[in-house]
Amino acid sequence: MAADIPIIDAHIHLYPESEVDTLAWCAPDHPLRKQHSLDEYKAASAGSAPRGFIFLETDRKNDLAAGERDGSGWEHPLMEVAWLKRIATGQPKPGEGHAAEDAPLCAAYVPWAPLPSGAAVVERYLDLVEKEAGESWPKVRGFRYLLQDKPSGTMLTDKFVESLKLLGRRGFVFDLGVDQHNRGRAQLEEVVEMIDRAHDGVPEDQRVTFIINHMCKPDLSIYNVQTSPSFIAWRTAIFTLSKCSRTYMKLSGAFPEMPESLRQRSAEDIFDAIAPWLSVVLAAFGAGRIMFASDWPVCTAGGVGDGAWAKWKAVVDRLCWMASLEDDERRMIWAGTALKAYGIEEA
Repeated sequence: MAADIPIIDAHIHLYPESEVDTLAWCAPDHPLRKQHSLDEYKAASAGSAPRGFIFLETDRKNDLAAGERDGSGWEHPLMEVAWLKRIATGQPKPGEGHAAEDAPLCAAYVPWAPLPSGAAVVERYLDLVEKEAGESWPKVRGFRYLLQDKPSGTMLTDKFVESLKLLGRRGFVFDLGVDQHNRGRAQLEEVVEMIDRAHDGVPEDQRVTFIINHMCKPDLSIYNVQTSPSFIAWRTAIFTLSKCSRTYMKLSGAFPEMPESLRQRSAEDIFDAIAPWLSVVLAAFGAGRIMFASDWPVCTAGGVGDGAWAKWKAVVDRLCWMASLEDDERRMIWAGTALKAYGIEEA
């Protein structure tokens, strides 16, 4: 990788020790149940020193019904917005693991939003996010409602589609998190239908942009991809999704989908093992619509450890080298695609 190519890490999670109890997934014995703030992130990525990052919501506890009724179910997601405001504006509380000079690192952030509740409710929620975000509001570039573990059909309800159309009209992206490994081809088929419905009848300049997380979480334990129904279904879906307008893909989230024995190996061995998946993503979306993303600190779990960020960077770097990408294509993968997809203006 050329030394002068900057990095924007397009997918990280941060949370302070004081708020771990608000994380919906963080059981008392969870290995990530400790502070993960900028001090830790900067240490993990120290060898490359990214120019900036894009924060993704961390699935805080929420109650859709209470949110629709009086907003009380949105307490913890709005608390997360307040946390990101402190980071983005350089106003840390003592012990939170970041400093005033870290503020420029936050290129953008993507909070949670109650998309199943419908456009009218989401509009009310956006007003509260804008109020909570204050001067950091311009850095809110999109929203996410994690679909990977939700019941089948959630993303195809009229209310969900209405909410997506609202985000498009307001100029926000939707970060799409689904899981082919555990949910199978049916969930990816729903995604294609959802995108079609969200864009149906909408002028091109008002269509919501979809930024797909983690390559749709394919099963990276497959040995013979030529005959695997799972791989073939995933590959078909990736090429179909790439043909949808306003779709981008994150090169991220691979470690949790690998066998533990593979996670422990070198970046070169990992690249060799998952090259079929990386090659499909690159062929389908091209360098101009894929982006480097570490998924830190999730990438450190499952025995990968503190070297996970550097190891994943080395895998993506090897992809660029093996594909003989030109410097302008590499610049897109390492930063340009994220800036374009999220509508971030460089300082």
